[in-house]
Amino acid sequence: MLKGIAVALAATIGIGAGALTATAAQAAPEMVANHNQYSPGTIVVKTNERRLYLILDADHAMRYPVGVGKAGKQWAGTTRIDGKYRNPAWSPPAEVKHDKPHMPDVIPGGAPSNPMGVAAMTLAGGEYAIHGTNRPGSVGGFVSYGCIRMLNGDISDLYQRVSIGTTVVVTR
Repeated sequence: MLKGIAVALAATIGIGAGALTATAAQAAPEMVANHNQYSPGTIVVKTNERRLYLILDADHAMRYPVGVGKAGKQWAGTTRIDGKYRNPAWSPPAEVKHDKPHMPDVIPGGAPSNPMGVAAMTLAGGEYAIHGTNRPGSVGGFVSYGCIRMLNGDISDLYQRVSIGTTVVVTR
């Protein structure tokens, strides 16, 4: 049943082959064949590919380009989404504040300098999130302190598809 919904959704919103041939700032989710062992609804981040997959069924997934942890900041494991926020304010973690001491303690949601973009989904067990960005050109790179960075349009799409409690698997 999910396969039929996914195919209808793809046709409705116009995604398919070639959706990622545009520049990174214009990228959109793409339905792909994906033979996997994960349950439908699972988010899988493949750090080496710099791609996030939302598993639709045993053979299909939505694929999104992402920015991932830079050298020394990458991680792997299984967690879950423990919070969902629109236009979140952001407080830099201690590690970021150490590297950039002049950064403000809080950047309000919606501010052009807020690196969280239009939405964020926090991950259990740490200071990481899957979130939008104020720097779309960074998506597709090894750029973060461990968060998964998405284009604002893509995080908005993923945000509406998943709920708190969704399993997230990060692989290298």
